[in-house]
Amino acid sequence: DVQLVESGGGSVQTGGSLRLTCVASGAAASICMGWFRQAPGKEREAVATIYIAFHPEDQRTYYASSVKGRFTISPGNATNTVSLQMNSLRPEDTAMYYCAARRAFDGACAANYDYWGQGTQVTVS
Repeated sequence: DVQLVESGGGSVQTGGSLRLTCVASGAAASICMGWFRQAPGKEREAVATIYIAFHPEDQRTYYASSVKGRFTISPGNATNTVSLQMNSLRPEDTAMYYCAARRAFDGACAANYDYWGQGTQVTVS
């Protein structure tokens, strides 16, 4: 089984930054990992996903249009670890952020995630 642990959430003023980290233990060699968020009264949405491949050149990323240019998803230094650097935060970024992972067979990481973390709250005011 894959266990996911998120960290890095908190409260920040508008324009500030936060860095979320997700650690996936027991993951396969090639995986999709992603950050999703859900605000009260809204549907869960994908924020950013990444295909962590054997060859870094094959890495693929996706960003929601609302966070392009502000958020960056990247592999961490540890195996099967990803970070989400969030800059220029806005109140509309306030949500519970969830890390997700699944085994990857190609670079398509949009859906079908099997494993989910407990979430970390991000509040921007």
